[in-house]
Amino acid sequence: MTAPPLDPPSLYAAREPIFPKRVSGRYRSLKWAVMAVTLAIYYITPWLRWDRGAAMPDQAVLVDLAHRRFFFFGIEIWPHEFYIVAGLLVMAGLGLFLFTSALGRVWCGYTCPQTVWTDLFLLVERWIEGDRNARIRLHRQGWSLHKAGLRAVKWTTWLVIAALTGGAWVFYFTDAPTLARDLATLSAPPVAWLTIAILTATTFVFGGFAREQICIYACPWPRIQAAMMDEDTLTVAYRDWRGEPRGKGEGAGDCIDCLACVSVCPTGIDIRDGQQLECITCALCIDACDQMMDRTGRPRGLIGYLALSDETAERAGTAPRSTWRHVLRPRTLVYATLWSGIGVLLAAALILRSQIDLSVTPVRNPQFVTLSDGSVRNAYELRLRNKQHEPVRYQIGVEAPGTIALGVEGETDGAVTVPPDQTLTRRVYLTAAPGSPLAGTGASPVTLTARDPGSAARARIATVFHGRDAQ
Repeated sequence: MTAPPLDPPSLYAAREPIFPKRVSGRYRSLKWAVMAVTLAIYYITPWLRWDRGAAMPDQAVLVDLAHRRFFFFGIEIWPHEFYIVAGLLVMAGLGLFLFTSALGRVWCGYTCPQTVWTDLFLLVERWIEGDRNARIRLHRQGWSLHKAGLRAVKWTTWLVIAALTGGAWVFYFTDAPTLARDLATLSAPPVAWLTIAILTATTFVFGGFAREQICIYACPWPRIQAAMMDEDTLTVAYRDWRGEPRGKGEGAGDCIDCLACVSVCPTGIDIRDGQQLECITCALCIDACDQMMDRTGRPRGLIGYLALSDETAERAGTAPRSTWRHVLRPRTLVYATLWSGIGVLLAAALILRSQIDLSVTPVRNPQFVTLSDGSVRNAYELRLRNKQHEPVRYQIGVEAPGTIALGVEGETDGAVTVPPDQTLTRRVYLTAAPGSPLAGTGASPVTLTARDPGSAARARIATVFHGRDAQ
């Protein structure tokens, strides 16, 4: 008789909840400081004011989608200046490469939003349910009125934090006090409520429940970081030549196998197993191990920041190279130079950019018109953008290889008034006198200009004048 086929083994394992233990030390203090600063920046920035004059938004940082502009204190970026935003994104990428090459996943361990909000949610969890052992007991016990009450308080607090997070985000896209009033009176637009709801839900789930799963499975950076790191990168590591063999008896190394490093790890790994994809370089295991070394009278540094290139020297008992020699090396200097160069170029572009933007489109149907006196006229659609916060009357001019007359539709003096922070379109006519070289040639280069008499700001744009021979 043939035995029934066995079910294939599952390739998936149920998630084991991680309950990191509270730890104190210099790296934990640094993480608290970074969390406080980043959260303060995120929640406070939309409420900062910046006077830009009448009829202009006074929010210091504002992504004004309605008018397609981005305000950052004294800087105003228009849609056609998106290269500045692109440059900032490139700088952000190079900065991430630089810090990863020098110090491993320091971004992930200290400033990544997932890390910051997870730390905040864990802080709330400890306040309500207790430290690691108490939370483990609570997790394993069945549901009771006490457990339900603690979970309700914790989840409600998480939900409030998540709602504040989503609410703070939408304040960056409209006037914060106005939107806050509209939210309070339930008169905010549906898109605001929908955005807050989505961000509230994602923050609540990612920070409260998914936690390390986002870092391990959802985030692509752990799989990219290896290309940014080399043997000179300083990263958190276990000095096995000091710690092995583990134990407390005679002949044992410095590691007493207390598992303190494991119990504080937010991703639940054992750093003593070597470098792992799950490690976010938060350095909490360093604080935990140093505390145990102090209690047992052993020197600190069993777990610490370590470069693989120093392993041989440390095994031999000699001092490793200084931190600065690891940080300031050709690879990081190239990243820093590129990062600084792009920053200088962006700063120069912001400083040197004109307050006038000029564009022109020749009217092609027809290319030219022959008037009754024999002169030849071309028409153009001129678009003039005033980036200043007050109306400006610009004088329109033309530069050509011969004599040519300029006229602006609806204007008698060849000047146009552009409202503040707006773009104005006007039809412009160039007319070449009968018998002139411009009237008879096929296509001649000309340049249209716009000048602000008050500030002497000037913009130029090249185009083409078509004569009769253009046929």
